[in-house]
Amino acid sequence: MEAGLIIKVCGMREAGNIREVEALRPDWMGFIFWEGSRRCVRPFPSRMPTQAKRVGVFVDEDIQKVIQTARDCALDFIQLHGHESPDYVAQLRRWEVIKAFNIAHAEDFKQTRPYEGVADYFLFDTKGKAVGGNGEKFDWSVLNHYQGSTPFLLSGGIGPEDAAQVKNFHHPKCIGIDLNSRFETAPGLKDVAKLRTFIKQIRL
Repeated sequence: MEAGLIIKVCGMREAGNIREVEALRPDWMGFIFWEGSRRCVRPFPSRMPTQAKRVGVFVDEDIQKVIQTARDCALDFIQLHGHESPDYVAQLRRWEVIKAFNIAHAEDFKQTRPYEGVADYFLFDTKGKAVGGNGEKFDWSVLNHYQGSTPFLLSGGIGPEDAAQVKNFHHPKCIGIDLNSRFETAPGLKDVAKLRTFIKQIRL
């Protein structure tokens, strides 16, 4: 992984925890607005980050609701984790858009092609029972088959013990990592000590 990679901590919800995690200086912090998630932040959190970029995560949501939420919460990025079409993504271009894909095999990258030049970033996650937050890694070697032009974030079960593996991973289009369930003491509540240690190791 190249130096200066983006560190995104996703699934934030509690005001005090948001403040403590932001003090670790992650680049982006993610807030899940999908009501099917145990980490859903509806109603909106009483505190949002002031330094880290704000990412709102949605799953097949009515686009006008996405737009209104993005305005109300002053989101910097919109992350789409469902079956949103390229046309849907194109309507959100006033924000930077991250389109998530669940990956297990090389052929799974075919689904990214219609979004080239439409989404700003991709996020590659593990295929699992849940939309995200499964806490399981996929075989990162499959990413050698990704030859698209859109930069991506690596997600899916990255945990406190994975710092060395992350630092040793290289792909020309990988710009960052997404951390979530493996750093939690409960859904939506991050273990600040584990995050502090991991981020320090990554940024050495």
